Amino acid sequence: MLLKYRSDYQKIAMGLLSLLPTFKDWDRLQRELAWYQDGTDRTLYLWKDEHDDFAGVLGTETQGDFLIVRLITLMPDKQLTRNTWQMLDQLATAVPTKRLMGTLTTAKIIAKWEYHHGQSHAQRAATDSGQ
Repeated sequence: MLLKYRSDYQKIAMGLLSLLPTFKDWDRLQRELAWYQDGTDRTLYLWKDEHDDFAGVLGTETQGDFLIVRLITLMPDKQLTRNTWQMLDQLATAVPTKRLMGTLTTAKIIAKWEYHHGQSHAQRAATDSGQ
């Protein structure tokens, strides 16, 4: 289950974000969390697994008709493709009017998820570079 970040999830969010190499630095981690909190076009989601345990985090930014998945990570013992796809499925359901896109870091994950759902490269929007 995806839950939008709230301040009472701060320690959990920071712990999950610190799993990413980019956020090993405490100051960088705090700036990233503040960046999500300060923007109306940005959302940080926490993901609970089937046991109702926090197991992942997903960061998004809205740009026009697209929802950019800026970061996605799972607890080491939960790093399974099905869990990643479940997170993306829930995100797509939560924001059905937006097309999910990736950054340089997340584009491969999004492309594999789309392929799994039967959307081939040829079916991608003409405005999409396909990368």
